Amino acid sequence: MAGSILTLNAGSSSLKFALFENTGTLKPTAHGEIESLDSAPHFVAQDQAGSVLAEQAWQNGQAHPFATALNTLLHFADTHLSTGGLAAVGHRIVHGGAAHIAPARITPALLEQLQALTPLDPLHMPHNLAPIHAVLASRPNLAQIACFDTAFHHTLPPVARRFALPRALEQQGVRRYGFHGLSYEYIASRLKQVSPLLAKGRVIVAHLGAGASLCALQGGISIATTTGFSALDGLVMATRCGSLDPGIILYLGQQGKSFAEIEDLLYHHSGLLGVSGISADMRVLLGSDHPHAREAIELFTYRIACEAGGLISALGGLDGLVFTAGIGEHAPAIRAAIAARLSWLGLRLDPAANQAGPGRISTEDSAIAVFVIPTNEEAMIAQHTHAMISAADQA
Repeated sequence: MAGSILTLNAGSSSLKFALFENTGTLKPTAHGEIESLDSAPHFVAQDQAGSVLAEQAWQNGQAHPFATALNTLLHFADTHLSTGGLAAVGHRIVHGGAAHIAPARITPALLEQLQALTPLDPLHMPHNLAPIHAVLASRPNLAQIACFDTAFHHTLPPVARRFALPRALEQQGVRRYGFHGLSYEYIASRLKQVSPLLAKGRVIVAHLGAGASLCALQGGISIATTTGFSALDGLVMATRCGSLDPGIILYLGQQGKSFAEIEDLLYHHSGLLGVSGISADMRVLLGSDHPHAREAIELFTYRIACEAGGLISALGGLDGLVFTAGIGEHAPAIRAAIAARLSWLGLRLDPAANQAGPGRISTEDSAIAVFVIPTNEEAMIAQHTHAMISAADQA
């Protein structure tokens, strides 16, 4: 396959991107973000050293349709490439439903299927699909590949997928899907390089960021995870509640809260922000001496340890623990607190290694090997996109 790959990861108000040149291997050359898409968009692109390569801002209230910002990004990609031009765009799609368990080339038929999945994830899917439509309008002949965040978890056994609800609902798609799959897939591949023996064993990966979850890997295969039907389930997150007694939702409805109000509460005003009343940013909470900040951190680590216990049961034991994503990679105090709660396993951290990270941060005599491995969802998207386009070229 000749040409380069652009990866897009669309959120509710931002669009993260990365550019990879195909020089025999995929070489990352630039990355960046278009932030504040819903108000005053700001585009910035950086090289691998962090130097700014291009930047543009639109004033609040100025006409700035999504397509305008995206075309700025595409123009940057064209001018930044050294050879080959842009061969394809790879997209992170949060929800693939039950049917989409592998990357797929975007066609009108697939796009229609993805539109139909919107009721399963109304908060993410419209934003994921927006750049697909924009690229189609701007460059209809440019190949686009969908990479599904749920696909990695298609290996969950039936008992791990099923809710104790009427089977008719399961047939309608009400089941555990699991998320952060592209991150877990990348970590599983990296673990084979970092610790091949551990990669064959029983490992929990802790993807801890604004969105947070755990995944139980058996020989690199997902057999259990903390997120479920939606990305609300499981751990305490930045603004999301995590596991919740469904009776609370019924209670809120009985007290007069509308569906939209409950949705907004659970997704945007709960989690670390809701408990602390201070911030959704773990860095702010770690720097605060307010007791509510301490309580939010304590709940965050407590829930991780409790959920880890359930995954250890699913695995039948534990050989390794991997921390990744924003908090997992950059908050040694959080790693230490979680490790302390799991010390009953014989898990021991090396304080100096934990402070330094990444790499192995457990002591030599620890019964559980603990690593910090930075994730790279963009690289995973680029690899899938490259493989899809190469296969099409050879067909």
